[in-house]
Amino acid sequence: MTDDDAFEVDDEYLLIGRTYEEYAAMFGVDELSGRVLDCGSGVSSFVVEARERGIDAIGVDPTYTDSRGTLATDARRARRDNVAQLSEKRDRYVWSFYGGLDERGDYLERASERFLDNFPDGPYVAAGLPELPFRDDTFDLAVSGNLLFLYDDRLDLEFHVAAVQELARVADEVRVFPLASLDRTQSQYVEPCLEKLRAAGHTPELRDVSYEFQPGATTVLVI
Repeated sequence: MTDDDAFEVDDEYLLIGRTYEEYAAMFGVDELSGRVLDCGSGVSSFVVEARERGIDAIGVDPTYTDSRGTLATDARRARRDNVAQLSEKRDRYVWSFYGGLDERGDYLERASERFLDNFPDGPYVAAGLPELPFRDDTFDLAVSGNLLFLYDDRLDLEFHVAAVQELARVADEVRVFPLASLDRTQSQYVEPCLEKLRAAGHTPELRDVSYEFQPGATTVLVI
């Protein structure tokens, strides 16, 4: 999973992960059931923790073509870099969920290490948006965090439209968070994507969630 505070990195995206607890807050879900897709899952522990709760969760990410060793190296470097960057810019973020920088680092470590303990033997598929290798309505819910809308400086409108439509194709419900880009304002692609979704017969909604890390980024897209 890429990060909502990846502002000065050598790579195009930071390979960091998040926990089930963070997902529940980010996507505004209390209880999950059925079949759930995490796209792109990256080094998040959500799939592992969801399956421990009896949820049929699957993680999808293009980085899963890499070996466990490569993912471990990339994830640990990204986690270190992210914490260092946050230390320099901590006043730009809201710490109500995490409590502080050390706690944020603990979440990052717990997520990625739990993922690495289960990769590649877990339910992980090497694939990515905007084309997924699943049949229509395979999942009850698809979640996508910290990729769409966040990186609208490098992922264009065509990609965003194709991606949200693809998620809506494979899942009965879709949730995407955040809707703010790296400049900390709502992405320029949110409204065009909503228009395309409505034109295709979907009913997208913008809902408030309790999670806030980027100031003001407290809205999840529900399709």
